[in-house]
Amino acid sequence: MYSERAKSVMSVRKLVITGMLAGVSILLGSTPLGFIPIGPTRATIMHLPVIIGAIMEGPVVAVGIGLIFGIFSMIRAVMAPTIVSFVFLNPLVAVLPRVLIGITAYYTYKLTKSAAASAVVGTLTNTIGVLGMIYVLYGAQYAAAMGQDQSKAAALILGIATTNGIPEVIVAVVVVTAVVSALKRIKKV
Repeated sequence: MYSERAKSVMSVRKLVITGMLAGVSILLGSTPLGFIPIGPTRATIMHLPVIIGAIMEGPVVAVGIGLIFGIFSMIRAVMAPTIVSFVFLNPLVAVLPRVLIGITAYYTYKLTKSAAASAVVGTLTNTIGVLGMIYVLYGAQYAAAMGQDQSKAAALILGIATTNGIPEVIVAVVVVTAVVSALKRIKKV
Protein backbone atom coordinates (compact mmCIF):
# COMPACT_ATOMS: atom_id res chain seq x y z
CA MET A 1 0.00 0.00 0.00
CA TYR A 2 2.71 2.48 1.01
CA SER A 3 4.71 1.65 -2.10
CA GLU A 4 1.76 2.41 -4.39
CA ARG A 5 1.05 5.66 -2.56
CA ALA A 6 4.71 6.71 -2.72
CA LYS A 7 4.75 5.94 -6.43
CA SER A 8 1.61 8.04 -6.90
CA VAL A 9 3.10 10.97 -4.99
CA MET A 10 6.29 10.71 -7.01
CA SER A 11 4.39 10.76 -10.27
CA VAL A 12 2.38 13.79 -9.12
CA ARG A 13 5.62 15.57 -8.14
CA LYS A 14 7.17 14.67 -11.48
CA LEU A 15 4.07 15.94 -13.26
CA VAL A 16 4.17 19.22 -11.33
CA ILE A 17 7.88 19.81 -12.06
CA THR A 18 7.37 18.86 -15.70
CA GLY A 19 4.44 21.26 -15.96
CA MET A 20 6.41 24.02 -14.29
CA LEU A 21 9.42 23.60 -16.60
CA ALA A 22 7.19 23.25 -19.67
CA GLY A 23 5.42 26.45 -18.61
CA VAL A 24 8.76 28.26 -18.26
CA SER A 25 9.75 26.98 -21.72
CA ILE A 26 6.48 28.20 -23.21
CA LEU A 27 6.93 31.60 -21.53
CA LEU A 28 10.50 31.90 -22.80
CA GLY A 29 9.48 30.76 -26.28
CA SER A 30 6.53 33.15 -26.44
CA THR A 31 8.46 36.22 -25.36
CA PRO A 32 11.78 37.80 -26.35
CA LEU A 33 13.27 36.44 -23.10
CA GLY A 34 14.02 33.03 -24.59
CA PHE A 35 15.78 34.13 -27.77
CA ILE A 36 18.13 37.07 -27.29
CA PRO A 37 19.02 38.84 -30.56
CA ILE A 38 22.73 39.22 -31.28
CA GLY A 39 22.94 40.76 -34.73
CA PRO A 40 21.19 38.47 -37.22
CA THR A 41 21.49 35.47 -34.84
CA ARG A 42 19.96 34.76 -31.45
CA ALA A 43 21.48 33.46 -28.24
CA THR A 44 19.13 31.47 -26.05
CA ILE A 45 18.34 30.54 -22.48
CA MET A 46 15.58 28.14 -23.52
CA HIS A 47 17.86 25.18 -22.92
CA LEU A 48 17.93 25.85 -19.17
CA PRO A 49 14.55 24.23 -18.35
CA VAL A 50 15.62 21.19 -20.40
CA ILE A 51 18.81 20.79 -18.35
CA ILE A 52 16.98 21.36 -15.06
CA GLY A 53 14.36 18.79 -16.09
CA ALA A 54 17.10 16.28 -16.93
CA ILE A 55 18.76 16.68 -13.54
CA MET A 56 15.58 16.72 -11.47
CA GLU A 57 13.33 14.27 -13.31
CA GLY A 58 15.37 12.33 -15.84
CA PRO A 59 15.75 12.04 -19.58
CA VAL A 60 12.11 11.39 -20.52
CA VAL A 61 10.91 14.63 -18.94
CA ALA A 62 13.88 16.50 -20.41
CA VAL A 63 13.24 15.15 -23.91
CA GLY A 64 9.65 16.45 -23.67
CA ILE A 65 10.82 19.89 -22.60
CA GLY A 66 13.49 19.83 -25.31
CA LEU A 67 10.76 19.06 -27.83
CA ILE A 68 8.88 22.17 -26.68
CA PHE A 69 12.10 24.19 -27.14
CA GLY A 70 12.61 22.81 -30.64
CA ILE A 71 9.03 23.44 -31.71
CA PHE A 72 9.26 27.03 -30.45
CA SER A 73 12.45 27.47 -32.50
CA MET A 74 10.50 26.49 -35.60
CA ILE A 75 7.56 28.74 -34.65
CA ARG A 76 9.92 31.67 -33.99
CA ALA A 77 11.52 31.11 -37.43
CA VAL A 78 8.09 31.63 -39.01
CA MET A 79 6.60 34.29 -36.72
CA ALA A 80 9.69 36.48 -36.11
CA PRO A 81 12.12 35.62 -38.89
CA THR A 82 15.63 36.90 -39.37
CA ILE A 83 17.79 36.52 -42.47
CA VAL A 84 18.95 33.10 -41.24
CA SER A 85 15.64 31.74 -39.92
CA PHE A 86 15.25 29.42 -42.90
CA VAL A 87 17.62 26.94 -41.23
CA PHE A 88 15.26 26.57 -38.25
CA LEU A 89 12.42 25.35 -40.44
CA ASN A 90 14.28 22.04 -40.60
CA PRO A 91 13.58 19.83 -37.54
CA LEU A 92 17.10 18.38 -37.80
CA VAL A 93 18.38 21.85 -36.88
CA ALA A 94 15.56 23.13 -34.67
CA VAL A 95 14.34 20.02 -32.82
CA LEU A 96 16.89 17.18 -32.79
CA PRO A 97 19.69 19.01 -30.92
CA ARG A 98 17.17 20.37 -28.39
CA VAL A 99 15.87 16.86 -27.66
CA LEU A 100 19.46 15.62 -27.24
CA ILE A 101 20.18 18.31 -24.60
CA GLY A 102 18.13 16.40 -22.05
CA ILE A 103 19.83 13.09 -22.77
CA THR A 104 23.39 14.42 -22.56
CA ALA A 105 22.62 16.59 -19.51
CA TYR A 106 20.99 13.67 -17.69
CA TYR A 107 23.82 11.22 -18.27
CA THR A 108 26.44 13.83 -17.42
CA TYR A 109 24.67 14.48 -14.12
CA LYS A 110 24.26 10.77 -13.46
CA LEU A 111 28.00 10.26 -14.05
CA THR A 112 29.35 13.34 -12.23
CA LYS A 113 26.57 14.38 -9.79
CA SER A 114 27.48 17.94 -10.81
CA ALA A 115 24.75 20.33 -11.93
CA ALA A 116 27.47 22.63 -13.31
CA ALA A 117 28.97 19.86 -15.48
CA SER A 118 25.50 18.92 -16.67
CA ALA A 119 24.80 22.57 -17.54
CA VAL A 120 28.03 22.82 -19.54
CA VAL A 121 27.43 19.59 -21.47
CA GLY A 122 23.75 20.38 -22.09
CA THR A 123 24.58 23.86 -23.35
CA LEU A 124 27.37 22.60 -25.59
CA THR A 125 25.02 19.92 -26.95
CA ASN A 126 22.67 22.70 -28.00
CA THR A 127 25.35 24.99 -29.43
CA ILE A 128 27.37 22.31 -31.22
CA GLY A 129 24.28 20.38 -32.29
CA VAL A 130 22.46 23.34 -33.82
CA LEU A 131 25.48 25.00 -35.41
CA GLY A 132 26.89 21.66 -36.54
CA MET A 133 23.62 20.81 -38.29
CA ILE A 134 23.52 24.28 -39.84
CA TYR A 135 27.05 23.78 -41.17
CA VAL A 136 26.38 20.28 -42.52
CA LEU A 137 22.99 21.06 -44.07
CA TYR A 138 23.21 24.76 -44.96
CA GLY A 139 26.81 25.97 -44.53
CA ALA A 140 27.21 27.90 -47.79
CA GLN A 141 23.60 29.19 -47.81
CA TYR A 142 23.94 30.32 -44.20
CA ALA A 143 27.18 32.20 -44.91
CA ALA A 144 25.62 33.83 -47.98
CA ALA A 145 22.56 34.91 -45.97
CA MET A 146 24.92 36.49 -43.43
CA GLY A 147 26.66 38.38 -46.26
CA GLN A 148 29.85 36.35 -45.90
CA ASP A 149 32.03 34.45 -48.35
CA GLN A 150 30.50 30.99 -48.70
CA SER A 151 33.91 29.35 -48.48
CA LYS A 152 34.28 30.74 -44.95
CA ALA A 153 31.14 29.11 -43.55
CA ALA A 154 33.11 27.06 -41.01
CA ALA A 155 34.91 30.13 -39.63
CA LEU A 156 31.64 32.07 -39.49
CA ILE A 157 29.84 29.31 -37.60
CA LEU A 158 32.79 28.84 -35.24
CA GLY A 159 32.68 32.57 -34.52
CA ILE A 160 28.97 32.37 -33.70
CA ALA A 161 29.60 29.33 -31.50
CA THR A 162 32.18 31.31 -29.54
CA THR A 163 30.18 34.54 -29.37
CA ASN A 164 26.93 32.86 -28.29
CA GLY A 165 28.22 29.66 -26.71
CA ILE A 166 30.53 31.07 -24.04
CA PRO A 167 27.92 33.42 -22.50
CA GLU A 168 25.28 30.66 -22.77
CA VAL A 169 27.54 28.24 -20.86
CA ILE A 170 28.26 30.80 -18.12
CA VAL A 171 24.58 31.69 -17.69
CA ALA A 172 23.62 28.00 -17.72
CA VAL A 173 26.10 27.09 -14.98
CA VAL A 174 24.97 29.94 -12.73
CA VAL A 175 21.20 29.50 -13.25
CA VAL A 176 21.04 25.69 -13.38
CA THR A 177 23.22 25.29 -10.28
CA ALA A 178 21.10 27.77 -8.30
CA VAL A 179 17.72 26.39 -9.44
CA VAL A 180 18.68 22.74 -8.95
CA SER A 181 20.05 23.52 -5.49
CA ALA A 182 16.80 25.29 -4.55
CA LEU A 183 14.62 22.51 -5.97
CA LYS A 184 16.61 19.87 -4.10
CA ARG A 185 16.16 21.78 -0.82
CA ILE A 186 12.41 21.95 -1.48
CA LYS A 187 12.36 18.26 -2.40
CA LYS A 188 13.87 17.35 1.00
CA VAL A 189 11.20 19.28 2.93
